[in-house]
Amino acid sequence: MLALQRRALILDVVRRDGAVRVAHLVEQLGVSDMTVRRDLEALARSGSLEKVHGGAVATSATTTGEEPGFEAKANREPTAKAAMARVAADLVKPGGVVAVSGGTTAFAVAAALRYIPDLTVVTNSLPVADLLRGRAEEQDAGAPTVLLTGGSPTRSASLVGPLADQAIRSLRVDLLFVGAHGVSERAGVTSPNLAEAQTNRALIESAKQLAVVADHSKWGVVGLSRFADLSEIDYFVSDDALDEHARAVLSREVGRLVLADTASA
Repeated sequence: MLALQRRALILDVVRRDGAVRVAHLVEQLGVSDMTVRRDLEALARSGSLEKVHGGAVATSATTTGEEPGFEAKANREPTAKAAMARVAADLVKPGGVVAVSGGTTAFAVAAALRYIPDLTVVTNSLPVADLLRGRAEEQDAGAPTVLLTGGSPTRSASLVGPLADQAIRSLRVDLLFVGAHGVSERAGVTSPNLAEAQTNRALIESAKQLAVVADHSKWGVVGLSRFADLSEIDYFVSDDALDEHARAVLSREVGRLVLADTASA
């Protein structure tokens, strides 16, 4: 079992039970006491749980492989999403080729992009495709051209799987906007859905530049599957409520940290 898989299972136990003992994890995972302690140390450094004597306890940042639906996430942090979308759109020039991932934050970015003239937008998001198609139906000559990848839909209305991945790998885009379930110093950018993480990985490989758009509440959250390291990110777009530790880490690790002013959203 890979370290990332072990740590995801540990987080699942902590979320379910609120706490876990080292001895229990040694027995359940079939690994050494030292391996479990290293896993707990790594998860504690990322803010995913809190180490205590003999084990670990849950923190508010702990998460697992649970994936809320699109509608459930749509009303979370609306002010931050609007502010981030505005500054994310400033990274795009008319006539460019961009990709937009699934998720409600990426949907907010797409809403800000739709009046930039002559864009070509690749997306695996059904809501994003519907939004941009509505813009095209206004019969404006500068409306975006939309390429929908195909694939199997997730709970978050993203198209994933082999069909989506194959279509994406045949394309090249200037800039990818991708949302995140969680971001942390140690785990990087993560998703609770293994297939969605794989499709996000394909999107990243097709893009010249990567922009991760994630509000402050995503920091310290660790999903089941990592799809990007912090060092791969060209632009990290967040809001001005992001804490100082996160700002310091991101300023050091990513190409450029962009913080949106929520007061002006």
